[in-house]
Amino acid sequence: MTPEQQIAFFDTTLRDGEQSPGCSMTVAEKVRMAHALDELGVDVIEAGFAIASEGDLAAITSVVKEVRRPRIASLARSRREDIEAAARSLDKAEKPRIHIFLASSDLHLEYKLKITREQALEQAGVSVRLARTMVDDVEFSPEDASRTADDFLAQMVSVAIEAGATVINLPDTVGYCVPQEYGDMFRKLRARVPAVETITLSSHCHNDLGMAVANTLAAVEAGVRQLECTINGIGERAGNAALEELAAALQVRKDHYPVTHSLKLDRLYPTSQLLAQLISFGPSPNKAVVGSNAFAHEAGIHQHGMLSNPLTYEIMTPASVGVPSTRLVLGKHSGRHALASRLQELGFQLSKPELDSTYQRFTELADRKKAIYDQDLIALVGSHHEPAQHLQQA
Repeated sequence: MTPEQQIAFFDTTLRDGEQSPGCSMTVAEKVRMAHALDELGVDVIEAGFAIASEGDLAAITSVVKEVRRPRIASLARSRREDIEAAARSLDKAEKPRIHIFLASSDLHLEYKLKITREQALEQAGVSVRLARTMVDDVEFSPEDASRTADDFLAQMVSVAIEAGATVINLPDTVGYCVPQEYGDMFRKLRARVPAVETITLSSHCHNDLGMAVANTLAAVEAGVRQLECTINGIGERAGNAALEELAAALQVRKDHYPVTHSLKLDRLYPTSQLLAQLISFGPSPNKAVVGSNAFAHEAGIHQHGMLSNPLTYEIMTPASVGVPSTRLVLGKHSGRHALASRLQELGFQLSKPELDSTYQRFTELADRKKAIYDQDLIALVGSHHEPAQHLQQA
């Protein structure tokens, strides 16, 4: 990779993300989310699939009116009516993009579209040329690219570029690829189709095998400069590559990925929390970067290390991604150092013998209770020790 090349983040939370069960949003909610994505610094917002419903069309037009900095994309199948609907939805956009997709794998061509390869190539060229009469920026995605024969994928991409595509996206539509394989798909394409060097290459990965983020990072290593992803990794089936994980990986491992981007990392957690409010669920507790346990520590050895130097067990600070603070969770795995630290915060300064006896009672309680609250700690200590005077006054 050329050092310090710019990566564009293409967020499809409002389109691919919303297609997943439990993730539907009203027009007003989509606009609110779009504003948050703008504040986060994403480069492209895919605002919806205009032909899908009147609601989607209304959402795209509303986003276009209110959010002006990012490029706004509207999805379309390789059909005239879809492309015209996408163009209408983007009529007032400052920086419009029509995103066209057409199946490329033999499996999809035969069983879903029931057309030949030759018909698919013709359809790709016609649709991109039509879109280019309406906007200057057209993205083309050969759907199921990762299960498409290399020679035919190269043919379809060549046709799309010749017709005027400005972005070529190779989606791992069903989350089939492993990282080396996904990166190699782009390398082979660059070797077979020199014209790709004149356009932007894009990745779009699904998480069916849990490798969406790893595959996307493999695409970065292969020279891809647009990353398609969603907040909290929501999306069809097992979801899409998670934007917050990609952003954190590029930052923490900048030594391995010498690229830049426009995201404001301290907006990651607030944006994640907003999405959780708007849809029917939030990220799982152990979700990287934004999960409730991402910066929580219960094991005594970890807590001791964290109290001595947070770098012992955290590769990034909570503040760097917008998380309020580290949490030292008190439970049966916790040690004396964490207990003493929390008791001091509550106003109790214990001697070593007092701490030892309190810790014994604490472990007995922790074996009986899954969650230990501050009132439990106060009850454990209160009858044996008075809070420190200066902390009581504070």
